[in-house]
Amino acid sequence: MKVKRFFAADMRQAMKLVRDELGADASIIANRRVVGGVELTAAVDYEAPRLTPPTPGLSQELKKTQERIVTARAQLEAGERASSGPSVNRQLFGETLRQAAQDGSPEAQDFLDRLNNEMAQPASAKIKPEPAPRVAEPEAESGSGLSAMRAEIAGLREMLEAQLGNMAWGQINQQQPRQASLWRRLTQLGLPAELSQKLLRLVADEPNTRQAWRMLLAHLSHSIPVIRDELIEEGGVIALVGPTGSGKTTTLGKLAARYVLKHGSQHVALVTMDTYRIGAHEQLRTLGRILNVPVRVVDEQNGLADVLKEFSGKRLVLLDTAGLQAQDPHLQGQLSQLAALGTNVSKLLVLAATSQYQVLKAAYHTYKVCGLDGCVITKVDESATLGEVLGLAMQQGLPVAYLADGQRIPDDISRAVGHQLVSRAVSLAGNESPPDQAMADVFAGILHNQRAG
Repeated sequence: MKVKRFFAADMRQAMKLVRDELGADASIIANRRVVGGVELTAAVDYEAPRLTPPTPGLSQELKKTQERIVTARAQLEAGERASSGPSVNRQLFGETLRQAAQDGSPEAQDFLDRLNNEMAQPASAKIKPEPAPRVAEPEAESGSGLSAMRAEIAGLREMLEAQLGNMAWGQINQQQPRQASLWRRLTQLGLPAELSQKLLRLVADEPNTRQAWRMLLAHLSHSIPVIRDELIEEGGVIALVGPTGSGKTTTLGKLAARYVLKHGSQHVALVTMDTYRIGAHEQLRTLGRILNVPVRVVDEQNGLADVLKEFSGKRLVLLDTAGLQAQDPHLQGQLSQLAALGTNVSKLLVLAATSQYQVLKAAYHTYKVCGLDGCVITKVDESATLGEVLGLAMQQGLPVAYLADGQRIPDDISRAVGHQLVSRAVSLAGNESPPDQAMADVFAGILHNQRAG
């Protein structure tokens, strides 16, 4: 038998190291959290390979953890009281010393008596010899023990999810190659796993892989919510909100220039609420001078309602906002002002296609309190995939209004169309399929989300 320890930043990377060096037949016999990541101890023997490699180490560790949880709960409920004999913290001395005291050793009994006297809390009433005073286990020790247990359980769950993800993907890859091929291609687009599952159910009865892929793209294009009418043509007040660096000011400039080139500058006005970034309003003023349109800054002297009232005669007012941290009270105040305007203002969330899905999802939940009407996808030219942002729009029902794919004003912006978005996502994905480990991680993520949900 060969036994070896592996260190990695997380459980999935550690499992990959085990598989790469010891093979799929390796068994995990121990795991623990260490500084900088996790440590796995794996073993492999040289028996004939089996179709499904057993994992005795995992079940043993899980059983031990469950037993420790039951013991810890029982100790907490009992308040660490012993059934008989001196009631003291057992971590301060061993069972041998306590047994010696029970057998009549005067030295051991004297030590226990002094230990009880030192640890017992002072009381105003006279302490009776029986029963002996109960000494509670320090809360810090109990808390650290439970924290260690929770961390160990979390590590076991992560390891179990990684192994089950590998098994699930291996089974699909061997038994359902057509479905596995479609899974790879949807993952290659960057779509969330849950959304890919729903789409695959729609083509489950189609035996031909090419036809199934065409049907998937058709379903995808019809599922993406879009704003069919161009917002700037309808006029009114349009506010752009979103995280720092998502491209709000550049997008505002593109929309303004797009409108000016078609209808002239006399019907447009620009407003900014961004007084936090150095030179932010100066950037907008420069754009206003180039386009020959008025620019106003919302500050302590000029409230948002007053500025919008000043421009009530304009057909189109474009409003730029500040990108701040989600917990920043200034951001909450800014969103509250926009929410108070209700349907009089169209709020568009600006999302960078270069952001990860969890970042996009966090941005949506931060800004949805102002009442979002749609979104603008930016930085498409810098992104490797488009599936993450399209997946968010589909899952949250957030219509896509515009697609921005460059810095040129006003050229690099276009109205969102479903089949064009899908075509762009496919072209960005390229021809390199995700490796088996990436697909196994996808299935592990599905298991994790099912458990968390």
